[in-house]
Amino acid sequence: MDIIVNKIKSLKGEIEIPADKSITHRAFMFSGLTKGIVKINNFSLGQDCISTLNIMKNLGCSVKYINENQLILNSKNALTQPITTLDCGNSGTTTRLMCGILSGQNFNSHLIGDDSLSNRPMKRVIEPLTLMGAKIKHNNYKLPLHIIGNNLHAIEYNSSLASAQVKSCILLAGLYANGTTTFIEPYKSRNHTELMFQYMGADININQNKVSIKNSKLNPIDISICGDISSAAFFIIAALIIPDSEILIKNVGINETRSGIIDILKNMNANIDIINNRIISNEKVADLKVKYSNLKATTIQGSIIPRLIDEIPILAVAATQAEGTTIIKDAQDLRNKEADRIKAVCSELKKLGADIEETIDGFIINGKKELTGDSVIDCYHDHRIAMSAYIAGLICKKPIKINEFQWVNISFPEFLNLAEKLIST
Repeated sequence: MDIIVNKIKSLKGEIEIPADKSITHRAFMFSGLTKGIVKINNFSLGQDCISTLNIMKNLGCSVKYINENQLILNSKNALTQPITTLDCGNSGTTTRLMCGILSGQNFNSHLIGDDSLSNRPMKRVIEPLTLMGAKIKHNNYKLPLHIIGNNLHAIEYNSSLASAQVKSCILLAGLYANGTTTFIEPYKSRNHTELMFQYMGADININQNKVSIKNSKLNPIDISICGDISSAAFFIIAALIIPDSEILIKNVGINETRSGIIDILKNMNANIDIINNRIISNEKVADLKVKYSNLKATTIQGSIIPRLIDEIPILAVAATQAEGTTIIKDAQDLRNKEADRIKAVCSELKKLGADIEETIDGFIINGKKELTGDSVIDCYHDHRIAMSAYIAGLICKKPIKINEFQWVNISFPEFLNLAEKLIST
């Protein structure tokens, strides 16, 4: 599906962002490990999360839908050997976390994915799992993966990478390992796994960048999922860079390991008010009031990068409209996402007239720059590149065309409807 995006006058109104994808993945997986019945409220409808849910079904869990945003997951029996390959689709989160779960089972399993996922690196989880006794056959550390269930033993793992996926994988394996499994990372990556483990009664200890878990059982407890700040980011930045805009975004997760984008935007002089703070299923949640702002350039680097890694493509769009030179570095892991996001962002924003330079680990962006448009944008089969281009198109002088925009369905199938709601108000 190719779409045309035109310049607009402003965004007005309020929206509620769909459920957080990272938390949805974990809710589906962890509920399946409880040997009980769990009601899950407000889950993500993105294709990545549905890949996770389908795998849990194939592992013996039953699912009953109450409505399109509520379901009951029944895992009263232990996970069972699947009779088919387990298809992770385009989801790196599904693949890496399932590796941790499946390595400690008493059966064998086979993980596959689409062409994009099959080219993404899995060495980062295979190596520490192997140290725990996991047996994983792989194709040069890439999919397909054949996992031979085995008895696991605890390790203390010092990771050179701050990665929630790697951390979650090792902690999940630690549920089945003898002893205490410890994961240490250079910076604190997103901590949804730790918070949900606490919520569900796991024997877990958290000390800054060090997390330890013992062989544990998870309790079946209902889970409500807040809105996804990574999805909200597109509308936050749209309101900040489109003159005369003012919007309210409701039910947004503001977990401190994910809210780096708000901290950075406030440093850039963004007008964002955080209201109605509350806790839902052990996660911090709030509503966000956002108004058009005269943004200032900044430098984004170091320990904040894991707190906003997914938002960097749309932050690059914001930087084109900020006074001065914005520098983003220490973000080399962007090259290992659905696409090489550093190369993709630079290529496509240059087409629109942005003054942006690619570096080894990020970008140098000179603003404030009027975007001209009149271009055809490629999304590289990457949902975040597609949505970032859409927001950029709303301020371009001339219309732009985005090819294969259907890739947004991987994470945010509601995106266009919510955008149109704010534009038409």
